[in-house]
Amino acid sequence: IQVSTDEVYGDWAQGEADTRAAFRPNSPYSASKAAADLLLQSLRRTYGFPLLETRSCNNYGPHQHDEKFIPRMIRAAIAGEPLPIYGDGLQEREWMHVSDHTAGLLTVLRRGQVGACYHLGSGDRRTNRAVAEQIIQRVSEKLVERGRARMESRWMSVADRPGHDRRYALASESTYRELNWRPDVEFDAGLDETIEGYLE
Repeated sequence: IQVSTDEVYGDWAQGEADTRAAFRPNSPYSASKAAADLLLQSLRRTYGFPLLETRSCNNYGPHQHDEKFIPRMIRAAIAGEPLPIYGDGLQEREWMHVSDHTAGLLTVLRRGQVGACYHLGSGDRRTNRAVAEQIIQRVSEKLVERGRARMESRWMSVADRPGHDRRYALASESTYRELNWRPDVEFDAGLDETIEGYLE
């Protein structure tokens, strides 16, 4: 199973990318993922390699590396520090809890058709700024519940990174139908659980 990413499709200004959409990666990371997809597809066609492909949206949840967006924002909010957001913060990302992603991968392994590609997306798309503002609000509320002072965090704009895509969007309905799978964890509930883990 090749675990790939929505980033291989590049910026998707409107609508959703289906599994037949052309690759248009805009960063070395996404280009490397697209190259891996193409290499494995060639092995499938040439040698009958038993390939299953998935492309997923952004994940979040417990124990994620601290450099990633949501853990970084939560840690800054808990510390009462400004939350650094690239550019205007209006980059739109689709979010899925890691438990849903792993359940999706297991479903693909059990029910997927060799040679097929499946989109493991949630359809829940939010701007980075909206997620940061939600984290600020929820962390502050949870600190007050614990008898601590309300943090007056805010987000701040930092220089955008090179090749930063504006929007990703996966069309996942065909995967939901074909595999009888869909994500279970609502973003608000999953984010609250993740914040609680950091506060604990």
